[in-house]
Amino acid sequence: MSLRLPQHRIPVSLQRLFPRASFVGCADIRVIDATENSADCGPHSLFAAIPGNRVHGADYVNAAIDRGAAALLVDCPQPHVRVPQCVVQDVRPSFAELCAALAGYPSRRLRTCGVTGTNGKSTVSWLVRSILSAARQQAGLLGTIEYHDGLRSAPASLTTPDAKQLVWQLAAMVQQQTTHAVIELSSHGLDQSRIAGTELDVAVITNVTQDHFDYHGDMQSYSASKMRIAEHCKPGGSLVVNQDDPGCRELVSRLERRVPLITYGLDQQANVSGTVLEETLEGSRIRIALGSETCEVNLSLVGAHNVSNALAAAAVGRRLGCSLQEIQAGIEGLSVVPGRLERIPCNRPLHIFVDYAHTDDALRRCVSFLRRLTAGRVICVFGAGGDRDRLKRPLLAKAAAEAEVIVVTSDNPRSEDPLQIVNDILVGFSGRESQVHVEPDRGGAIRWAIQAAQPGDCVLIAGKGHESVQVIGDEQRPFDDRLMAGQAVLELEQYFDQPTRKRA
Repeated sequence: MSLRLPQHRIPVSLQRLFPRASFVGCADIRVIDATENSADCGPHSLFAAIPGNRVHGADYVNAAIDRGAAALLVDCPQPHVRVPQCVVQDVRPSFAELCAALAGYPSRRLRTCGVTGTNGKSTVSWLVRSILSAARQQAGLLGTIEYHDGLRSAPASLTTPDAKQLVWQLAAMVQQQTTHAVIELSSHGLDQSRIAGTELDVAVITNVTQDHFDYHGDMQSYSASKMRIAEHCKPGGSLVVNQDDPGCRELVSRLERRVPLITYGLDQQANVSGTVLEETLEGSRIRIALGSETCEVNLSLVGAHNVSNALAAAAVGRRLGCSLQEIQAGIEGLSVVPGRLERIPCNRPLHIFVDYAHTDDALRRCVSFLRRLTAGRVICVFGAGGDRDRLKRPLLAKAAAEAEVIVVTSDNPRSEDPLQIVNDILVGFSGRESQVHVEPDRGGAIRWAIQAAQPGDCVLIAGKGHESVQVIGDEQRPFDDRLMAGQAVLELEQYFDQPTRKRA
């Protein structure tokens, strides 16, 4: 899915857009195209020299000019450069704001919902879109799983697209006469100001627990990035927060900007509350209360955490003007979110789920829920990503410890040695290492777990969810947990279909 913005766009005046900026070699710059990638520069384009973690965009100024860049957006004047320069304090948000201006500020022509949180972003976003669909609203979605303009979809490359792609995708929605947009906002995307110039009618924080410390460094910085979502609310916009989550409550206590709050929760008193009437490994029956109105909802999404996600979506739906009946229909109309406790069909008396859980909090919630409702054993297969936060690896082990059978394997090792990642995980088992089955080959680990399962057992394959590749070194090799599990199930069923053979 791609969009070509009109070629004859109205030039954007940087002097008007950034009145506090200073200019070198000119009094103003009128821009019709901008990019942060020097390789994408062409005649009449502006190159934004954005500082990165490893290199600074200023190092590529000459390359950009050689490709035709006619102007620069920089955080300090570049000597020995003859093209006009606009000097701003922070290039990242300024570039995002410029991209939004060039696209005609599409978020102002949409009703928008932004969703952030350590876990649950995708599920809440898909539920909100389903509710809007039940209300006969054409809704687009930008998130971890897909980018959807209201009519067409394409696989996502980042949870939150880069600044230019994000506004182009929103502009595509406007062109398709889409009325609403749901955007997943990662901590990276918020910290890097990718949505500067994009405004939200509703912002959601699902929860805040440890993640991405390899990037943010500590919990304070990570939490601060999540809190930035409130800065993007439109006048009159609302912030929806999980009242049950300590991290959310702590964030709200530190909010300086006054944004109307809508709370949701199962355990704490909240504006939108829920009661679990029945829960099974097939789904839940819940009662949702929005003020004085209540309704019963049959939720097909498995897990107690998905009840909380449904409440968040209900709060957003009500804020966007949906009726209780439309909210009910939308929640009931979503049977699966790809890779989120997604059931793998099996004719044997087993339960097999694939889930994206790659944080200790998400994994703990999945294992705990399945343990509570499983008649037999819970067999948990998981690993940890390479080149990412090493501190959470032993925490993942502690989260998986409630399972009776634990299988440690590879996730996306990237440039790291898979065995070193496994060893980092094993530290968290504190003396139980001998009870853990280690199989570095992920396909082999999934096959082993399903073959080891007995009637009544539940197999949880965690960490990659909807992903269709495994990143090993610089390669992206085709690999899908769901397809691998399906193949293992097929082999198991073929084995048992042979009446003269007995299982070893």
